[in-house]
Amino acid sequence: MTIAPSDTTAPVRVPGRGWTVRLTGHSDRSASVTCTATCRMPGRSRDIAALRRFAAQHAAAHAKAATVRPNASCHCRAERCEAHPGHKAPCAGGVVMILRHDPVVGQVWIVEEVCETCAPLIPHARVLARAGTPRRAAAVAPADPDAA
Repeated sequence: MTIAPSDTTAPVRVPGRGWTVRLTGHSDRSASVTCTATCRMPGRSRDIAALRRFAAQHAAAHAKAATVRPNASCHCRAERCEAHPGHKAPCAGGVVMILRHDPVVGQVWIVEEVCETCAPLIPHARVLARAGTPRRAAAVAPADPDAA
């Protein structure tokens, strides 16, 4: 029995990363901020505007600290393309880092690695960085937290 050598030239794909920062209101008219990463968050507060600014800045910090990995698979695919309902597309192309924030809702910021095919299909998303290209400082400015 012969075993063919495995092809080691193909890049090993790693799961695309995603971070979700959420502002949650409570019945006592206070709010809190949570992050899907194990980050230190401020306590509950009635200063909703300050928490909204913190959440936007926190999402921008994740985007700035993360380097887009060229061997990442599309995070959108891992979520079964729920980020762009009604638009089924085969994940393809290079990897980009996006920030999703719907200013109408104004309570959720999502930073994730997705493919170039899915990125334009995702509503309220903007590309912050591409794999293999240097990042511009202005590209990771947080979404306007007071637009909501």
